[in-house]
Amino acid sequence: MIRRRSTPTFSLSFLDCICCGFGAIILIFVLTIDSRQKEKIEALEALRKILAAHLLQIAQIKTSREELDRSNARLATLVTDSRLRNETIHALLDDLERKLQLEKKGQEALLVDLDELKREIAARQKKPEMELKDVKPLPVGVPVGSNYIAFVIDTSGSMRDPNTGGLWGVAIRKIEEVLDVYPQVDGIQVLDADGRFVLAGGRNGGWLPDSPDTRSAIKRTLRRYDADTISNPVPGIYRAIRTLYDPKDEKMRMGIYVFGDEFTETADPVLRRLEELNPADENGQRKIVINAVGFPTTIQFQFSMGNTGVKFANLMREVTYRHGGAFIAVQDL
Repeated sequence: MIRRRSTPTFSLSFLDCICCGFGAIILIFVLTIDSRQKEKIEALEALRKILAAHLLQIAQIKTSREELDRSNARLATLVTDSRLRNETIHALLDDLERKLQLEKKGQEALLVDLDELKREIAARQKKPEMELKDVKPLPVGVPVGSNYIAFVIDTSGSMRDPNTGGLWGVAIRKIEEVLDVYPQVDGIQVLDADGRFVLAGGRNGGWLPDSPDTRSAIKRTLRRYDADTISNPVPGIYRAIRTLYDPKDEKMRMGIYVFGDEFTETADPVLRRLEELNPADENGQRKIVINAVGFPTTIQFQFSMGNTGVKFANLMREVTYRHGGAFIAVQDL
């Protein structure tokens, strides 16, 4: 029997094979790790580039939005300026239109007065049947003796000619008649029923010097005076007394002429207040004489104006009686 030699399970060749296998596995693992690291680095670099591109786009969008906001702000400013200029232009146009209308009314009033003047001149040119002395017309019953005269004129709608918008021609003529009665005084002033001084030179409340220029300015201004007042001359009377009378001037003899057509309040408080402002002395004399001229507007337009004309007439009769003047009622416009 042949005896075989026993072969060992783990020989040197087997160990060599095992070691080579392990070495190959380790090499593959090392190579694999290095390849993934490169991929990670490349992916990270790509992400960085994408992020930088996005940040650049965000910055550009932010810049564009800021420019758009600035453009919108400039546009809004331009729109606001344009609206303000448009409103200013419209206001100027409206003011110009109003002035043109007033100028037109003034021209119409001048034409009416010119026609009346022509008729008056034509009437005077007729040869009279007998020669009469040249005597200036005097409002009947109006006392003359003042060296300072103030006019208080109601310039409300009822005192205006609806065809021209100016004061009634008869009112202007009556004012001119009173001025003609006083050829020379020491001071003149004109107030409306609300107590405003009509002429620019009298804004501060002083007397205007009596001169041909002052009288012409009074007539010219009243023909074109466009400020409306309430239908009550009492505030103007109060202001004339408080502002114009100088108690230190012993030579002052002041007269007030009221031109109006309506009174809408109660008479008793007015009479009491005038007694306080213009009291009588021990001889019954007063420092200021008050006269009044009434116009018949409430008779012609009674359907819409009630009894305010009667109240005005009753008040002025009592006021002028107590304060040394006279009340004159104009019969027709």
